[in-house]
Amino acid sequence: MIVSLTISLFWCEELIMNPLISAASVIAVGLAVGLASIGPGVGQGTAAGQAVEGIARQPEAEGKIRGTLLLSLAFMEALTIYE
Repeated sequence: MIVSLTISLFWCEELIMNPLISAASVIAVGLAVGLASIGPGVGQGTAAGQAVEGIARQPEAEGKIRGTLLLSLAFMEALTIYE
């Protein structure tokens, strides 16, 4: 969405000169990015909470749980960034 909006604004010069369209596009991009980051934030919080709960139940498995958590958080963050 952001890429298509940027390309369309650069191809059509009269849209760039219209301040209403420029302001609306900036607001739309801000809302899209903000709303798109809510889900991954909730998912990462849930994963971290479950990892802490698992470590509390089985302290001897802390290293394994932590490694799995860090790997899964890296995947979640990558999906958030490149979404």
